[in-house]
Amino acid sequence: MTIAIGDQFPAATLKILGAAGLEDFDVAAFLKDKKVVLFAVPGAFTPTCSQKHLPGYVSQAEQIKATGVDAILCLSVNDPFVMQHWGEVAGADGKVMMIPDGNAELVKKLGLTMDASGAGLGLRSQRFMMVIDRGIVKDLQIEPKGGDAELSGAQMCLTRLAA
Repeated sequence: MTIAIGDQFPAATLKILGAAGLEDFDVAAFLKDKKVVLFAVPGAFTPTCSQKHLPGYVSQAEQIKATGVDAILCLSVNDPFVMQHWGEVAGADGKVMMIPDGNAELVKKLGLTMDASGAGLGLRSQRFMMVIDRGIVKDLQIEPKGGDAELSGAQMCLTRLAA
C-alpha cells in the first residue's frame, strides 16, 4: 500500500556515511520535530536525476527553506558511498542531505518502489516529492512512470509550499 497524505511516516534506520564512517540514521527520529521536504530519485548519477532533479533542489534550497522547511532530503536506492560522492559532485553540502536507502527498506515501506531490472538497475524508488511535518505526510507528488521530475521537482515543491 502506498503512503498517503495524512499518514505517519514509517520508521526506518538507514546507513549514511558520517565523519566516523558508516552510521545509523533514524529517519523517524530526524523527522519528529521538523518540517522536511523529501524527494526521491531512481538512481544517483542517472541522467534526469543528475541533470534536473537534484540540481533544482540544490539551486533552490534557500528559497525552499525560507518557507519554513528545516531540511531537504534526497533519497535514492544507492549505497552511502555513492550518495556522498553524488552530493559532493552536485554541490549539495549544506543544502540537501543525501540519504541512501541501499536495501530499498524505506521505499518498500512507503510503497513507492519500481522495478528497473529491464535497465539493469534492479529495485529502485519511484520519483516523488513529499512534505513531512513532524512525521506526518502533508503533501505527496508521485511522478507517472517515466516522469521527468515535473511533479516532484524543486519548482513544483516551491509552488506546493506556497499554496
